[in-house]
Amino acid sequence: MKKTFNLKKPNAEGLSLIYLKAYFKNEGRKFVYSTGEHIKPEDWDFENRQPKNLNGRTEHANKQRGVKRQLDRYSNFFSDLVQSYKLSNREIIISDFKNDFDIEFKRTQSLGSKFFEVYELFLLEKKNDFTEEANSDTTIKRYEYNKKLLLDFQSNRNKIIHFNQINKGFYNSFIEYCIIKKKHSANTLRRNVGLMKTFLYWALENNYTYKVDFQKFKAPKPQQTDEVALNLDQVQEVFNFDLSKNPRLEKVRDLFVFGCATGMRISNYSKVSKKDIYDGCIKVRDEKNKDKSLEIPLNDFSNFILKKYEYNLPKLSNQKFNDYIKEVFELVGYTQDVKKTIMIGKELIEQINPLYERISSHTARRSFITIMKNKKIPDKVIMSYTGHRSLEVFNKYYKPNNDDKKDFMHTVWKMETAQLKKVK
Repeated sequence: MKKTFNLKKPNAEGLSLIYLKAYFKNEGRKFVYSTGEHIKPEDWDFENRQPKNLNGRTEHANKQRGVKRQLDRYSNFFSDLVQSYKLSNREIIISDFKNDFDIEFKRTQSLGSKFFEVYELFLLEKKNDFTEEANSDTTIKRYEYNKKLLLDFQSNRNKIIHFNQINKGFYNSFIEYCIIKKKHSANTLRRNVGLMKTFLYWALENNYTYKVDFQKFKAPKPQQTDEVALNLDQVQEVFNFDLSKNPRLEKVRDLFVFGCATGMRISNYSKVSKKDIYDGCIKVRDEKNKDKSLEIPLNDFSNFILKKYEYNLPKLSNQKFNDYIKEVFELVGYTQDVKKTIMIGKELIEQINPLYERISSHTARRSFITIMKNKKIPDKVIMSYTGHRSLEVFNKYYKPNNDDKKDFMHTVWKMETAQLKKVK
């Protein structure tokens, strides 16, 4: 019995499929099996029946080694299977032999159309693994959103996602979809690409895929974004807007203002109850980082809203919150177009959207920090409310608007009245 690897099209100009072939002399039968791997004939060592140019740290060498590793798996399984048949005194029947190969190697192919079933297994493991601090409720929700994002992407391109098709072309299409269709910022995009790669590494380690192209996917670099923050007058305007005839939007508006008045994330303030109010402060454990305790003094706005709902704030998913709050701001009249720019690689992409489309749950936290800083409240005091430990991260939330910037400029660069009269 002799096994070898052969190219289906050894003279092809492009890629050729690689076959595993074996001839069982005693049985006088030939076994031929597709490995599913492809290679250019120029990259194939015909003498040794394996990929060549395996050394080095280039992307090409890495790809060649990946093909070699997969072929080695076929070769080793073939030898082990033959030995197993011999030990059990079992006759080698080609159809049975092929079925054994299918069970071992076609799991990836059969699960290719079940990409999201594998994702569910990944989620289940993450949810049940209490040894990793990184698997917080917030992180799990992000993995769940990432799954939904990939499902939406699959539906948009009308093409089922297979593990063996996740390559550079797939990645470029995914990035374009996130930017153009989902209007994600570079930072959101970076996070979601990281989550997707974490899943793909898990799938690789658990033998659901053997394709390693995703390791080369580079997420956009984090950027100082031009996100929206409201000033105190705008928060007051939104709070005073009459939504009594629309309880759904009134509730989400009140939650948003509560976020503006406390600086808390929605994951924290959505769980606030009366037992969390002590000595004029909201005292809770940070949902994102359980080792941090938050203590936020109540003010007129936060106190009013808590009492309005009898210390039982409305419950909303972050996704519904973000959908509904846009409706609120559209009704209030925040319809002016605003420009947003993000850098993807070397390409500068500009997006123009109505202002209300830029409002989300996180706008409230960003507004709180901006309002407090504009009122000259010391950074350390604000950070004690928000739970920030890094000044660098904290300062990214500060987004003074154009009116604020003009006020700051005129406040500092003022001339005496007598001097101004000279140019009049």
